[in-house]
Amino acid sequence: MKKNLPLSLIFMVVFIDLLGFGILIPIIPSFAYKYLHASEADIGIVIAVYSLVQFVFNPIFGTLSDRYGRRNIILFTLFMNAVGYVMFSLTNSFFMLMMARIVSGVGGSSIGVAQAYIADVTTPQERARGMGLIGVAFGLGFVFGPMLGGVFSHFGYAVTGYAAAGFSFLALIVSFFYLPESMTKEKHHTEAIRLIKLFNFDSFASVFKSKSAFFVISMTFFVTFSIANIYGTLALLGTTVFDFTDFDIGMLYGVMGIVSAFMQGFMLNKLTKRYTQLQLLVVGFLSLAGGLALIPFGENMLIMGLVLALMSIGTGSLNPVLLSLISQVTAENEQGKVLGTNQSLSSLARVLGPLWGGFAFEYFGYHVPFLTGAAVSLLLTFYCMRFYNPIIQKRLIDVQGQQH
Repeated sequence: MKKNLPLSLIFMVVFIDLLGFGILIPIIPSFAYKYLHASEADIGIVIAVYSLVQFVFNPIFGTLSDRYGRRNIILFTLFMNAVGYVMFSLTNSFFMLMMARIVSGVGGSSIGVAQAYIADVTTPQERARGMGLIGVAFGLGFVFGPMLGGVFSHFGYAVTGYAAAGFSFLALIVSFFYLPESMTKEKHHTEAIRLIKLFNFDSFASVFKSKSAFFVISMTFFVTFSIANIYGTLALLGTTVFDFTDFDIGMLYGVMGIVSAFMQGFMLNKLTKRYTQLQLLVVGFLSLAGGLALIPFGENMLIMGLVLALMSIGTGSLNPVLLSLISQVTAENEQGKVLGTNQSLSSLARVLGPLWGGFAFEYFGYHVPFLTGAAVSLLLTFYCMRFYNPIIQKRLIDVQGQQH
């Protein structure tokens, strides 16, 4: 029991904190539009800046945690998250909203530290299961957070922000009193911290020398971009076109989370035994494309719920299959570098997607962000069908041959 206690605690801390994050997901676009009179493009910037700050601070906090300990960085980021949510509750201008999201972005840059914590407290054999807990915490936070956000929105946007802050403060209190430091004195880095590079171009270049790694990472990037198009625009569409309430939008995000979690937690294991990875990828891309293309026509809650469920079948199957493929085509001694490159580019896609989505929504029409994502997903279907066998299948055969 004691052995699993740190793992259980870090799971609980991440889950509680992500509840706070999830609460604001359906709220921010409508709040900015209704009360701050922000344009659709401005809202895209607000959504993107959060991911941009995470892109910058994730590697910084990871390195700082090597020197000062995981627990100290986790405590700091939880505090920053709570401060950012309180700032949201007090927001009365677009500038203050931007500052609140920047502070929350700093606070939300702890996932790499949480993963490092898990690596510290698990054996190599237990590590995959431990890392999977982060994904479960994400999934549960994304299911219940937006639903709670929809409920709290009945009491006002300020109450919603304070509720999100309350969850982060709760995680902070639990961590302060119960979360032990995972690093031993022997593991601490005593040398000075070197300059941290946001882009390690040498690492990127070496990764992309592999055709198979480039093929899978490029697909992951464009899938993430396609999905990120709707981060702000889905709530805007519901608010400005279909007259959905914040509660309605929170429930719709909950539907996406539930379907995606169901696919990853229950269905995918069965499907991988019956179908090839290529088949799952093609079906995933088509489901994603179909769902995104139909979103602008989901004029009531029932139709929109079904459309988002279709889209989430795609995301729920694509993400784990693509991650698994990256691992399969990568040599054991390059797993960290290749997966890190993939994570960096995915973060960049989560910046570019909302920027394009907000801009396209305002200047080209509300259909365009969703149709852009659908078109990209459809192109990925043909890209995958054309190159999977000559690149991936050949690489998998080579890897199997090397293992034997």
